[in-house]
Amino acid sequence: MEQIFFLFQVLHLLRLPKSGKQHLSTGALLDEKQVTLFIPCLVDQLYPEIGVALCNVLSAIGWSVNYTPEHTCCGQPAFNAGHRPEAKQAAAAFVAAFPGSGEIVTVSGSCTAMVRVYYEELFQEDARLPEVSRFVGRLAEFSEFIHRHDLYHKIQGVQRGRVGFHNSCHSFRELHIEREPLRILRCLDGFELIESANKQICCGFGGVFYLKYSTISSAMGGSRLQYFLDAGADTVVANDPGCIMQMRQEAASRKLNIRIYHLVEFLAQAMGLGCELNLSKRSAG
Repeated sequence: MEQIFFLFQVLHLLRLPKSGKQHLSTGALLDEKQVTLFIPCLVDQLYPEIGVALCNVLSAIGWSVNYTPEHTCCGQPAFNAGHRPEAKQAAAAFVAAFPGSGEIVTVSGSCTAMVRVYYEELFQEDARLPEVSRFVGRLAEFSEFIHRHDLYHKIQGVQRGRVGFHNSCHSFRELHIEREPLRILRCLDGFELIESANKQICCGFGGVFYLKYSTISSAMGGSRLQYFLDAGADTVVANDPGCIMQMRQEAASRKLNIRIYHLVEFLAQAMGLGCELNLSKRSAG
């Protein structure tokens, strides 16, 4: 199973550019701020609605959103499996796919951590290290981006339910993201944020760990969900597609009545944006 999973990832991360496919742009005015999307593998292959929600939310708060289909996997699966030459090859392709100096935003803390924490390690004693060093600071996880530009006041909407937040291990331990997603959630009205449910607990995904130690991974996922349920939550909001896949799978297998969303999905719903591509709905300022 691990070999099949890794083969799929290698084929994905080394795929050729899709000729004939147009770059996406929200067609912003010249004086609007611009940002480029990085869509991780799990979003590309399994949860495209998360990518659409990201695009719609950023567009709604006044940013011109660009997407280039030539970008590839960041190389994290290969790196975590110990295949460093393949990871470095993927990293080089990833950096080359984002020319220029503009900001890049993604919905995955683990992919962001891969780029920011490990890319320079991969390129030690490589002539491309200065280019890679300049690149790593351009990428931000969504909540980091909102915090960096102080965009909290732009987020307004209404949600429902009793909500617990799940922070991915990579986001918390390697990017030091802790309060930013909670502050974003507090911008919304109409729901209860259950603070006691927000304790930092692993969901058991961990990429290759999920495959090699599936029994332990499943038990950890079930335990994490039960923690939310015991705290009274009926909804979980998370900030990483891997955690979402893990918890949705465990919730389905255990027949648990709990909703699980990515932060940008939760925001898009609250802001009335939905998950259909919307290139025109933007705030005025």
